[in-house]
Amino acid sequence: MQAAPIEPVIAGPAGPETDILRKPGQVTVAILVPLTGSAAPFGRDLLAAAQMAVFDLADENFELRLYDTGGQVGQASAAALAAREDGAQFILGPLFSSAVLAVADIARPANIPVLAFSNNREIVGDGVYAMGFFPEDQVQRIVDYSFSQNMTRFSALVPDDLYGSRMAAALNENTGLGGRELTDIAYYLDETQALIDTVKLLGRYDERHQALVEQRQELAARDDEISKRALQRLEDLETLGEVDFEALLLPAGGEEVLRIAPLLAFYDIDPTQIKLLGTWLWDDPSLRTEPSMAGAWFAAPPAATRERFVARFTQLYEREPERRATLAYDATALSIVLAQRTARANELSANMYSLDALTSPVGFTGMDGIFRLRRSGLVERGLSVFEIQRDGAREIDPAPTAFDDFIN
Repeated sequence: MQAAPIEPVIAGPAGPETDILRKPGQVTVAILVPLTGSAAPFGRDLLAAAQMAVFDLADENFELRLYDTGGQVGQASAAALAAREDGAQFILGPLFSSAVLAVADIARPANIPVLAFSNNREIVGDGVYAMGFFPEDQVQRIVDYSFSQNMTRFSALVPDDLYGSRMAAALNENTGLGGRELTDIAYYLDETQALIDTVKLLGRYDERHQALVEQRQELAARDDEISKRALQRLEDLETLGEVDFEALLLPAGGEEVLRIAPLLAFYDIDPTQIKLLGTWLWDDPSLRTEPSMAGAWFAAPPAATRERFVARFTQLYEREPERRATLAYDATALSIVLAQRTARANELSANMYSLDALTSPVGFTGMDGIFRLRRSGLVERGLSVFEIQRDGAREIDPAPTAFDDFIN
């Protein structure tokens, strides 16, 4: 079975960012983004990406109406009310979780589905979908790949906050499968000494260092040639024995990783022996300069199509887009493709954005690879696995091209 494509058209005309996105016709889709307030720069990038999809894919029967949320709950609610009164059949956005909840209160009674630019799992369901990138999916992908490379014992070092709890829960869920073992999860605080203490405890540094001291003492007491040679081999070591895991999940961002990775190596969690695992947050050029990150793996959306999108966006608008701007392109493209399918099938427009249409099991192909909306409201994505090298992140396991490719 082939994935139903949203063909990401990279060539073709696109108007200036100030063009009014209105094409009178049979299909009306609303996009709710912040064009004023502190989030306005991101909102403008979302709008520009949506505009690219309109010019690439839409025909005269498709109308995309713009509503400014201002990044405020009240304004988002008013925007949703205006969109409903304007006859919107589908709402793209808004961005923030609180605004999504407010919009949902307006959209649900009118049976208007909402595809938000959010990665909050708590806001979805009953006609509300989240288009964002979920780190839990990235944890699943990197753990599955590591297991395929014969790694069975996993651990994690996560921040002592809500995000860290989410990542710990994701690892726990994905190591509860046959043949996988979760040996430990360590929660760290931001303060330097507390972080050091956590790293030492995770790697059983004091215990392993004491084992080395005792081994040296025992060999020195023997005073024979074999023991002397063995003692020489221990001279450069700080600890004796191995840690309890083969792979360590470190789902932190660039600056935080640059603090933590050298500590892991210093306290004998050897990156040449222990595979460091991360999420899309590791798609950061600064990590290439840290020697202890060489060879580390992370899961992220495939890069090739996105890179072409970025190049074209930059050419059109003379700035690089915010990384998540592709969400708006793919959401808008999805709304256009579903409308065109309905038109080709001569079906009633009321079925255009039905539950069955939105949650097609074969999914869609977008700027960040394949994706499909689930009936739960979550999005499922095909992700690649990358390895950090000094000259960049190299894709070592490509993303699937159809959801049949997943092996669960």
